[in-house]
Amino acid sequence: MTELQRSDPTPADAEGATQALPRARVVRRKRPSLVWLLPVIALAVGGWLVVKTLAERGPTITIDFANAAGLQAGKTKVKYKDVDIGTVSRIDVSTKLDHIVVTAELRHGSERFLAADTRFWVARPRITASQVSGLETLLSGAFVAVDPGTSAKQRRHFQGLANPPVITTDTPGRRFRLRSDTLGSLNPGAPVYYRRIQVGQVIDYQLDDDGGTVTIDVFIDSPHDKLVHTNTRFWNASGIDLKLGADGVTLDTQSLVSLLVGGVAFDTPDDLAATDTRAPADRVFPLYANRGAAQEPMSLYKERYLLVFRGSVRGLNDGAPVSLRGIQIGRVVDIALKFDEQALDFVISVLVEVEPERIGLGGSRRVPLTQDSHVLGELVRNGLRAQLKTGNLLTGALYVDLDFHPDAPSASLSRRDGHTVLPTLPTPLEAVTNKVAAILDKVDALPIEAIGEDLQGTLAGARKLLDSAALSDAVAELNAALGQVRALAAQLNTALAPQLDAVLERLRGTLDEAEAMLANTNELIGPDAPLSVEAVRTMREVSGAARSLRVMADYLERHPEALIQGKGGGR
Repeated sequence: MTELQRSDPTPADAEGATQALPRARVVRRKRPSLVWLLPVIALAVGGWLVVKTLAERGPTITIDFANAAGLQAGKTKVKYKDVDIGTVSRIDVSTKLDHIVVTAELRHGSERFLAADTRFWVARPRITASQVSGLETLLSGAFVAVDPGTSAKQRRHFQGLANPPVITTDTPGRRFRLRSDTLGSLNPGAPVYYRRIQVGQVIDYQLDDDGGTVTIDVFIDSPHDKLVHTNTRFWNASGIDLKLGADGVTLDTQSLVSLLVGGVAFDTPDDLAATDTRAPADRVFPLYANRGAAQEPMSLYKERYLLVFRGSVRGLNDGAPVSLRGIQIGRVVDIALKFDEQALDFVISVLVEVEPERIGLGGSRRVPLTQDSHVLGELVRNGLRAQLKTGNLLTGALYVDLDFHPDAPSASLSRRDGHTVLPTLPTPLEAVTNKVAAILDKVDALPIEAIGEDLQGTLAGARKLLDSAALSDAVAELNAALGQVRALAAQLNTALAPQLDAVLERLRGTLDEAEAMLANTNELIGPDAPLSVEAVRTMREVSGAARSLRVMADYLERHPEALIQGKGGGR
């Protein structure tokens, strides 16, 4: 920096001072001016603000939605549990014009919400058959809700959900998967029951890639998820399960909600296969059509047999039970009408599926009965037959009954169409009908006309005999003979009756005297009578004397000299 300094003129130069020009003198300052500090400070403050703004700025994400209903750029908030974590900054239409792209700026530190499986949806009022949600947005307006995922991978572009998820990630419990042939009336939000208590709900469903089955995701709330074991059975509890079959009338339902929106129920059977093993999350279970199907024992080993009937099977349907002495061991799989070329008749082939594991062998062992090929043949030889019987008089439904009939005609196993053929018997009604028909055939075989003609001839001869005069004379003579017999009986009654009474009186007196004599005789010779006692005593003495004589005779026989010398031998 320079300064212009003016010098005072000398007296000598006063005259020409007016003509002299001023001269500038340059003077350099040693310190810069403070004025330059202002822009430097302003630049530093601006840079610090820029760095701070960039450092505190949150991530920017994009979300694809089907439409922008209720969304406004700069106003719509992004919320997690009703806490603002960002704002929608821009709304654009995709290049293909098939959806909209929502750009949202989140707060600093929101990176933890952006896992690869994070879900976004627009929260707005929704009323469905199973639930009501988003009523708070009637006053506050729609907002973008977020459900953070658990994946370690992050992303910045997401596909928004058309509907809010039924279960969020932070809800305690576990998810399980059900496999079914059809979806039925199940939809997301449908309840899941355990003993008629709601413990979860259906969260999603999808058709498998092969198109053969439907996979249904259900979520069981904690702590009820501990009730799901590896052998737990799930069944469709939608609507009213009304069944008219051979077993009678069956009615089952869960609640009014299940009647309207459907539902799923589950339970763990308490049988020999019960286990305490809890099912892990995402385990796949079969979904049975109803409670009855779920309660049926599971069998991995099944045998199919063919039954051939020649009578009517009206009332027998697919799925009809096959029972052995009242216990179901299988079901009917197929019914077909076939033509027998050899017999020129129509026969009905019934294919049944039997589960031999339902027949226990040796206590707790469950071994298929048909593993030994000779066992079934021996049972058939002992009278095992299949027969159709009525299971429900109201509907006329039939079922297949297996039982032993020792008086059945002999039969053996055979093969037809690749299946073992079990011998059958006609239905009880058909058997009675056959017996009646056989009786009628025998009656038809009788010579009814000849018998009628002979009977007519016999009746004519009998009528001729009855009308003859000889029979009339014989009847008159018989009446006269009967009159004479009556007169003779009257004479006997008046003349012989008093004499017979006198004879009877004498006989009665004689009998009394004989009875008295027998009593006296009994007193004389009775066991305790004196005569009897003396006689006994006398007999004993006679017996003793005879014994002495026998001894003496024996002695004399051995010593004859005793008659002369005496018993002492001469002494």
